[in-house]
Formats: sequence, C-alpha cells, structure tokens
Amino acid sequence: MGYFLYKGLKKPLVFFGLKDKYIYYAMGSAVGGLVTVAVLSSLIGIFGTIAGAALGVAGVWLSFRMQDKKGLYNKTKNDTELHVMPKKFDNSKLLKNKNKR
Repeated sequence: MGYFLYKGLKKPLVFFGLKDKYIYYAMGSAVGGLVTVAVLSSLIGIFGTIAGAALGVAGVWLSFRMQDKKGLYNKTKNDTELHVMPKKFDNSKLLKNKNKR
C-alpha cells in the first residue's frame, strides 16, 4: 500500500499573480478603497468617488510592486558584490605549478 504525495502542499497560495501575504495586502487595499469611495462619495460627491477609487487602485498596484521588488520571503540582497564564476576549472595547471616548487 502506497501513500499519496500532495505536490502542492508546500507551495504558496497564488491569486491573480499575487502570492501569500501580498494577497492580503491587496485585499485590504481594495476593501479600504471601497470604504473610502463610500465615505468620500457621500461627503464630496463624484470627486470623492474618483479619489477613493484611485486610492484603492494605487494600494493594489503597490502590492504588486512590493511583491516584485521585495519578493515573497525576507532576504538580504547585496547589489554591491559581483561574483564571477568560470565555466570550468582546470586543476591540472594548478597542480603542475605546485609540484614544481
């Protein structure tokens, strides 16, 4: 008797390209935008509706941008270092020089 392997168990939740915590950030921004639309449209009118919708859209856009910039996990990124790796190491030249000494 074998056991089934659940392949998607350790993968992050993805919704419209957003992953994990950024889904909640975008959802919060969208709901906050709807509340802002409701409040500002009753106070100011059509300009309040436009301003509230713009705030909601900007929050969702910033969620996508943060995900692209920071990534899903907390990582330290050092842009000042440059690592160049050769395609192939030729140890025979190094060993010949070492044996001659």
